[in-house]
Amino acid sequence: MKASEIIKKVRSELGITQEELARAISSTLTTVNRWENDKTKPNRMARTILVDFCEKKGVEKELLEAIQKIR
Repeated sequence: MKASEIIKKVRSELGITQEELARAISSTLTTVNRWENDKTKPNRMARTILVDFCEKKGVEKELLEAIQKIR
């Protein structure tokens, strides 16, 4: 699964907007949008913060592992 698909799936599972995700992980709407449009990928720090946020929200384990594998 591509990084863009993983980020979209996370948001879909959580039922939040790009802006809400950006705020939750101390990022920007532009950054999240670029991830979802396959322009860039989250760096290691962003992935760590995203995984932490998702764990707290109860995102499924397979999706957490997919986030950690984004390169």
